[in-house]
Amino acid sequence: MPPVSDLVALDIGGANLKAADGLGWSASVSFPLWQRWRELPAAVTALVADRQPRRIVATMTGEICDCYASRAEGVSHIAESLTAAATALGCLEPPGVYLVDGRLIPASDAAGHWRLAAASNWHVLARLAASLLPTGRGMLLDIGSTTTDVVPLTAGAASPLAHDDAGRMLTGELVYTGLERTPIAAIVRRLPHRGQWRPVASERFAESRDAWLLLGAVEEDAGEVDTADGGPATSAAARVRIARTMLLDPAEFTTADAITAAAWIADRQAAQVARGVRRVFQAIGNRPDAAVISGHGGPLAERALRTVGWHLERHDLTAWLGPGVARAAPAHALARLVRETIR
Repeated sequence: MPPVSDLVALDIGGANLKAADGLGWSASVSFPLWQRWRELPAAVTALVADRQPRRIVATMTGEICDCYASRAEGVSHIAESLTAAATALGCLEPPGVYLVDGRLIPASDAAGHWRLAAASNWHVLARLAASLLPTGRGMLLDIGSTTTDVVPLTAGAASPLAHDDAGRMLTGELVYTGLERTPIAAIVRRLPHRGQWRPVASERFAESRDAWLLLGAVEEDAGEVDTADGGPATSAAARVRIARTMLLDPAEFTTADAITAAAWIADRQAAQVARGVRRVFQAIGNRPDAAVISGHGGPLAERALRTVGWHLERHDLTAWLGPGVARAAPAHALARLVRETIR
């Protein structure tokens, strides 16, 4: 018999689908929602079918995808897809959608609360992170493949400056840079090469994962081809992609050249995150005493915190939860929350 979970929580993003049951099981698959939005009900069903869940609940960020005319339309479609998946799975209870005010509502009501349902995954993750810091001031620093969340934590609760994506970008709480999918041209405008600075082409020739592959901070995966050129996620292929950003022939760009460029990219990306952190806490008027680090962007998080220069107590969700569950941390947080507090 396949393993069974009475409850499965989902984190429906624009590039990935993640699921967890709050008890140790998790799953994550690449799913370009902006290209395959019609397939979302089937993709959700396939991801969790083996768990035979009695109920599914979800948090989301995928509503921002440009396949939708508006965020309201995105929330509505994701909620409808969740309902369709629940029906296909034979769930015994209606699906739920998490809101940034902390409530869980029926998916059928989500369209009427789209402003609160949109981009809600950071909030439920912050609630889990805050449980590690029951006193004092802290922050959640969550870095995924595409974005970074900086969430202030105060006395065991999230205390954000804003709640929607536009407001959070304005405050520095949402930094649109991540470990894998950020175009190099969105991080730097020039790269060092043999004693001179070369301009970077404004093309999607390479992405942030290429830099971290070259630095050895991301594990190689020859079978992963969700890259700028469709080639493998290896350091050798990353060297070629980085060369293209400067319009250099790969034969003119050695591994040593590539590592030098990658180190500069990593430093500049860390500086972007560090600016967001400083902006948030300058607005608050104090500094945190501790940081909860989440997401698979740990190498970028650590470099960013060194750039900020604050001496902070560290709490690593990956070490606490394990790498698989940590990658699906918002889904895990939602499942735990539903099990423990939301009825």
